[in-house]
Amino acid sequence: MGAGNWQRLDFVLTNSLCRERFLSLLSQWLPTGKLRGSEWVSRNPTRNDRKPGSFLINVNTGLWSDFATGDKGGDPISLYAYLNNLSQGEAARELMKQMGDML
Repeated sequence: MGAGNWQRLDFVLTNSLCRERFLSLLSQWLPTGKLRGSEWVSRNPTRNDRKPGSFLINVNTGLWSDFATGDKGGDPISLYAYLNNLSQGEAARELMKQMGDML
């Protein structure tokens, strides 16, 4: 690894830290959403979604899906990447920085 890559990506740790703050993060990432049971129900900001209902995120597991498009993922990193049009690595790096700033 080169000198510029000193910070190793730790997807497990990053997802774990995100899950500890998941409701707070979801309220930032998807501010029009609402908690219904164990799911965050929101409009999907990546498409012209007129009403909440088909875009769901399980706040306990991190699983998420847009049932209208078939887009889905299994953790906070994949959701952040999807919402911000980033690669998994880019999303993990941004979230690691955010989690570090919160600690």
